[in-house]
Amino acid sequence: MKTSGRLAAFAVAGLLATLPACSESDGRGGAGARTGADTARPKAHGAPFRGGHPGAAGARDPYFPELGNGGYDVTHYALTLAYDPGSGRLKGTAEITAKATADLSAFNLDLLGMQVQSATVDGREAQVRQDGQELTLQPRDHLRKGAAFRSVVHYAGTPESITHDHGWREGWLRTDNGAVAFGEPTGSMSWFPGNHHPSDKASYDITVTVPKGVQAISNGRLRAQHTNGDRATFHWHQAEPMASHVATVAIGSYDIRTSRTRSGIPVVSAMDTTAGVDEDGAVLGRFPEIMEWAEGRFGPYPFSTAGVIVDQAADVPYALETQTRPTIPAGIFHTTNVVHEMAHQWFGNSVTPRTWRDMWLNEGFATYAEWLWTEDHGGASAQDHFDRNHAKAADDDEWDFPPAEPPSASDISGQPVYVRGAMVIHKIRQAVGDEGFRALVRGWTQSHRHGHASTRDFTSYVEARAGRDLDSIWDSWLYGDGKPS
Repeated sequence: MKTSGRLAAFAVAGLLATLPACSESDGRGGAGARTGADTARPKAHGAPFRGGHPGAAGARDPYFPELGNGGYDVTHYALTLAYDPGSGRLKGTAEITAKATADLSAFNLDLLGMQVQSATVDGREAQVRQDGQELTLQPRDHLRKGAAFRSVVHYAGTPESITHDHGWREGWLRTDNGAVAFGEPTGSMSWFPGNHHPSDKASYDITVTVPKGVQAISNGRLRAQHTNGDRATFHWHQAEPMASHVATVAIGSYDIRTSRTRSGIPVVSAMDTTAGVDEDGAVLGRFPEIMEWAEGRFGPYPFSTAGVIVDQAADVPYALETQTRPTIPAGIFHTTNVVHEMAHQWFGNSVTPRTWRDMWLNEGFATYAEWLWTEDHGGASAQDHFDRNHAKAADDDEWDFPPAEPPSASDISGQPVYVRGAMVIHKIRQAVGDEGFRALVRGWTQSHRHGHASTRDFTSYVEARAGRDLDSIWDSWLYGDGKPS
């Protein structure tokens, strides 16, 4: 994510803070990689099973304890949506393929503001209960641990955006000629039911029907497009694992521009025709150069397609690293933001944080990518950026808290997470040298490709590559209070 200024709090008042916080997971990184959907019909489980218990209603994230759910792991979402830009009404069917990680009598999904019409589990009607953001499904037969199952949820309504204390919004946002979905950190639950925590990634098929003459852009590759009467349908497929907060749909009028990178990655970008931005292609024209540079710095691009979405979303002052195709408002579409959001494809999308406490791994690396870009293109060096920030007074908000320990959900996108996070990366570079740093970064993105990682995973990895402990960096820059000396 990148803003036009400081990104303020992401607090969702009264929605997600009703359970106590928990400590950071000690699990190892790199797990959970999936490259496609299991579309086979689950086999019958035999005699009805009655030994299950309700799955947890939250993943117990340190900052959003009710976000996500326990007891299952999603492998694939097939979302079929129909949207009317005039009325703002959305009708959807979510087909969710998952594996039970516990014996389940019931399980939860996150869905806010939409009305469920019916639901089935393995083709049989399930009992449905909605309470705030919690959608509970109780299958006819309990689910055994290890069993694959498929849930289908039919729902409809006018999606709600989520407004934060600072007045900015996320979720399903209506625009003058359509809508755009921003999901970080909680907004995806406003437009489809799911296990909405970054620790559970899945492949996606997103099929959107809109009025003829309107376009629908999403993640991954466009599999099919057709028109039937006065309606047009677009089917997008995201094969590599994706966290739900970087899933997106953009609906409107777009100029679609296609190309390929030097390494052969197809690039599909969507430029809002009402935005009047980058008409000479000066910014988008640098996309192949940015991709080639990023691959040299961070390793092979982790996805099978790339691009950007530029939309006229005037009340959204931030860009978002929506997977394969970052969404950037027209007012802040410039090279620096493209560099930042493309860096997130490696840091945040492919290597995804285990919890929202690990946000600095996303934003610290993406901010440092900006510093590396200017260094490699005749501008200020990363050391210049570091020195300029370190010169700020001790009472500057940059030193408000340690980047690895934001005090609350309202701080996970604060300045220390971005800038001081980047300063941690620079201190590591100083410790291991330029060549060692390049190898370290490329090794990190490769070893955790399409997986998850925590801060502890990262510090252990760095020390193993450095061949010594780096407590002086962790104690002062990553976890220390106040301005490091």
